[in-house]
Amino acid sequence: MDTYDVIIIGAGIVGSALGAVLGRDGRRVLVLERDLTEPDRIVGELLQPGGCKALEELGLSDCLVGIDAIPTYGYGILHSDQTIMIPYNDLEDPTISQGIAKTDLDSDPKKLLTGRSFHHGRFIQKLRQACASAPGTELKEATVTDLIYCEMTGKVIGIECIQRLGGPEGSKTKHQYLGSVTVSADGCFSKFRKQALARPVTSTSNFVGLILQDCPLPFPNHGHVVITKRSPSLLYQIGTRETRLLVNIPGKLPSTSNGDLKRYMQAEVLSDLPKSLHSCFLQALENDRLRSMPNSYLAPSTSSIDGLIVLGDAMNMRHPLTGGGMTVGLKDVALLRKLLSPQALPDLAATDMVMAQIQCFHWSRKYYSSTVNILAQALYALFSASPEDTLMVYLQNACMAYFQQGGSCISGPVGLLSG
Repeated sequence: MDTYDVIIIGAGIVGSALGAVLGRDGRRVLVLERDLTEPDRIVGELLQPGGCKALEELGLSDCLVGIDAIPTYGYGILHSDQTIMIPYNDLEDPTISQGIAKTDLDSDPKKLLTGRSFHHGRFIQKLRQACASAPGTELKEATVTDLIYCEMTGKVIGIECIQRLGGPEGSKTKHQYLGSVTVSADGCFSKFRKQALARPVTSTSNFVGLILQDCPLPFPNHGHVVITKRSPSLLYQIGTRETRLLVNIPGKLPSTSNGDLKRYMQAEVLSDLPKSLHSCFLQALENDRLRSMPNSYLAPSTSSIDGLIVLGDAMNMRHPLTGGGMTVGLKDVALLRKLLSPQALPDLAATDMVMAQIQCFHWSRKYYSSTVNILAQALYALFSASPEDTLMVYLQNACMAYFQQGGSCISGPVGLLSG
């Protein structure tokens, strides 16, 4: 039976990045992913500047090359008849960023912190290539079915999986792999979360996604938040000609099969968008497939099982309105890499020392993750409030007025947002 230092379940953003850097650090790593074809999802498409910096720290910046990634220099907010441009902070002096009207856009993009937006699947495939090419790391297509526990101690000591040999029509074979540490990084629908974490996942809304072609955005190279009486929507480029639209729909999602969702988009969403986008929106509504994802929240917590680490969306989620998920995930990888490095922890079989490092990881990550988590939940609660809630409407207007002051009224919030 093959034995590894680390077994990683899931080759998404976090799993692939962790597999790449641990392998480069001299660990023997096995990464298992049930489907290695390019994923096609409507989430994980905007990486904040803090995430780009973490990617650089991990030595994985090349994963943003060759995928038609779009530089992102900040946000535009559209609220009723108000339009505000919010650039990311200045590289040299974070106090000089301004919240300014569209017509006053004079910031030099070369001097601003920069994010990237892209097709999720293309970025994933580049990360997987980096993972597979790392010395000491093996990337296999397999479906993990169970964890293997030590009968004496209850520690997780490996996994059971099913691999298909010879392509999609090949025969299925069962395998067992042993590892000193097992990492569950299998995403928002994690199979193994419930075995290790007690906190429940909650979801109060869904994002419905479309791709608009050749869309004239009010603020090129910026993310857009459209605040309406119903709920916020997001717009950002994911390619030279493609713009992602995400519409937040609270409560129960209208049915796709009977056409209710399409009718909802026409009746409730079209009028909220800038008129310059109407034709692109209607064309996408006619030609593109409406796709949805639940917007979930999961407070972070530590695995209750020795030998098992839970990471990424399997461990911590926040509303994706602020686009902070990948940034938190990549910063988690950078932190965990340091704590599990051969210099810090020569022997990963020393369970007590490993779990002590994991406790340190969970306390240390609060520095950056709590900020992103709280901001995401707070802004969503603010901008999705019912128009009948007079106090929240006052707060929305006050928030816009605050942004319009510019200076530190912009640099402070956007500094938190950008990670």
